[in-house]
Amino acid sequence: MVSSAEGGHTPAPVVYAVLICDYTIRDGETGKVSVVGIFDQIRAVEFPAFHPGLFVYVNMADAEGEYTMGLELLHSGSMKRIGYGEQIVTYSDRLVGAELVFDLRGLVFDEPGQYEFRIRANGRHIGGKPFRLVHLKPESEHEPGR
Repeated sequence: MVSSAEGGHTPAPVVYAVLICDYTIRDGETGKVSVVGIFDQIRAVEFPAFHPGLFVYVNMADAEGEYTMGLELLHSGSMKRIGYGEQIVTYSDRLVGAELVFDLRGLVFDEPGQYEFRIRANGRHIGGKPFRLVHLKPESEHEPGR
């Protein structure tokens, strides 16, 4: 159980999917979410690297009640926090799937390597998604014939 701000308890959500993508679209009539441009790595030629924006889609179950849902972005080697965002959400039925979308803008990465998104419910880590930042050499540095 996860403690809520009111002192009660809410069930700890179970994370089924975390997708990093270019953008998401929620249909106004059906409520369905379309996830567009799924990826698990970002490529950069120079550092620090600026990434204009991405979305993180989270699919969960067993969520009921009010939660402060957080998304933390960490460099895996140093555990340096790159960013953090929160949303307060309420789910009414733990038997119905729950979704959450985070919109991240203006990310700056100091170095290539392994990074991780961590999902938190009322401060408790409930899931995550790793991804890599890959250093690409400029065209002039590539060896001929490769």
